[in-house]
Amino acid sequence: MRMSKRIVCLRHGQTLWNVERRFQGHSDIPLDETGMAQAARAASLLASLRPTLIVSSDLQRANDTALALGRLVRLDVSVDKDLRERGGGQWEGLTREEIAARWPDEYVNWEAPDGEPVADVATRVAGAMRRWAAKLDDDGLLVVASHGAALRLGICELLGLPEPLWAALGGLGNCSWSVLQEGRKGWRLLEHNAGTLPEPVNSDDRPEAVA
Repeated sequence: MRMSKRIVCLRHGQTLWNVERRFQGHSDIPLDETGMAQAARAASLLASLRPTLIVSSDLQRANDTALALGRLVRLDVSVDKDLRERGGGQWEGLTREEIAARWPDEYVNWEAPDGEPVADVATRVAGAMRRWAAKLDDDGLLVVASHGAALRLGICELLGLPEPLWAALGGLGNCSWSVLQEGRKGWRLLEHNAGTLPEPVNSDDRPEAVA
């Protein structure tokens, strides 16, 4: 039986800015009390998958989420800046309502005037996932702790979806995850936004991807 590499794409736990619906981007916002509890719960579930490698964004909300799992399974957590969230420029720290009021045209397209283009985010996140997956044995499991928009875009790129179809993949809730498996013809999506019952998603991702 052929063994396959897998990647678990884990979004970080809740932050105060998630609750306030503020664009976080590269701003280094910590987990709140709920987020820490979410990280502990996700760790207890994902530990049963026996991860062999854990890597996280350099932003503390993702790194602390990864560390909760690392402590449980006794693995070190590597850090990769390429896994950080999409940069939001002047939008960072603002609510969706504030963004819509100040930049109505850009809000419709979910493109901050001085922010990071979605194609660039997809390329860097998928590239990081490929680099770390290359370190796995054939039956290895990589856990990538990152961010809502970053993970969704990276998954779309890794699956080879054309950009016009990226909005077809919904957003990730806090401390929910998606599972990818490597096959003969590339990566395929086994699970998406697993770990919670369907609920509203507060993320930096574009509105139609998180509704």
